[in-house]
Amino acid sequence: MSDVTIFAPSPILTVTVENSGDADEIHIHAGGQGVWQARMLRRLGVSATMCCSLAGEAGQVIRHLLEDDGMTVVGIERPGRASAYVQDRRGGERAEIGTEVGDPIARHELDELYGAVIREGMRSGVVILSGPAGDDVLPPDTYRRLAADLREAGCTVVVDLAGERLDAALEGGVDLLKVSDEEMRAHGLDDDSPDALAAAMHSLRSRGAGTVIVTRASEPLLLLDEQGLLEVAPPRLEVVDSAGAGDSLTAGVVAGMVRGEPPRDAITLGAAAGALNVTRHGLGTGDADAIAELRGRIRVSVPGEDDDGGSMGVSPDGLAGLIETPRREAPGAESPRTESEGER
Repeated sequence: MSDVTIFAPSPILTVTVENSGDADEIHIHAGGQGVWQARMLRRLGVSATMCCSLAGEAGQVIRHLLEDDGMTVVGIERPGRASAYVQDRRGGERAEIGTEVGDPIARHELDELYGAVIREGMRSGVVILSGPAGDDVLPPDTYRRLAADLREAGCTVVVDLAGERLDAALEGGVDLLKVSDEEMRAHGLDDDSPDALAAAMHSLRSRGAGTVIVTRASEPLLLLDEQGLLEVAPPRLEVVDSAGAGDSLTAGVVAGMVRGEPPRDAITLGAAAGALNVTRHGLGTGDADAIAELRGRIRVSVPGEDDDGGSMGVSPDGLAGLIETPRREAPGAESPRTESEGER
């Protein structure tokens, strides 16, 4: 039995070409949001079971790569094309050479995958619902049903989703939601002031999220739970590659929760994991000892608090008005998320 179950409907076969002196260097890995989360969990000493669909020849390669990374794989094998991409990083930036989104998961395979997530989720008690590689891989309503059924079974549900998938998961109810301010701005939040962000986070909580975490690129991230709002500022390290930092943050928070920490304490482990990840080329990677040292340098404060300890946040009347925003126009609604959105 693993500590965490991850729903990763369509992991990706990634092929990256890099420059190594006078020769090209080719790296082949399993990738995608759920994979990067699982990889960081493993670095932090937390075991993970990947519930995923594995299509065609690429799916078989993905299975072996995941198992080589120390993950337990519960894979539903199916015909067709798996998700894959080839990137050229010889110039220092990621240049897409080719991308294969993969075939949608058929009804019978999705039923089998759904059952596997429920079974493994009940065994571990903590489940991360991650996004697919493309919009058409599976129906968005799958996330509503999974969130509702897993919580009914007593599981803790964590999501880092967007668009219709996020809307669906919120209907089912989630314990922890992580989202970026960029995704929030893309869907209705035209003011990223602290007051507006706080109101948008309260809106997400009113729609079904227990704890909400908002990342803000190089700015301190925000956490809102029943106790109030926190601002969390990790050290600003030199960025080599920002890809996977958001997924590392999610994994770090979950790792802390598995060890019994509430999210407002576990957020410092997540912030440290995300901060270290940007210094590396590998996605969802980082040295556990370095992350532990960084964690001690995370600054946590109450945003908008003046010298006298008074709150300068949004007023109750203003907050109530923003929370009553119609559901489809809520600031927390997000765009469809693809595998590349693990970069934030």
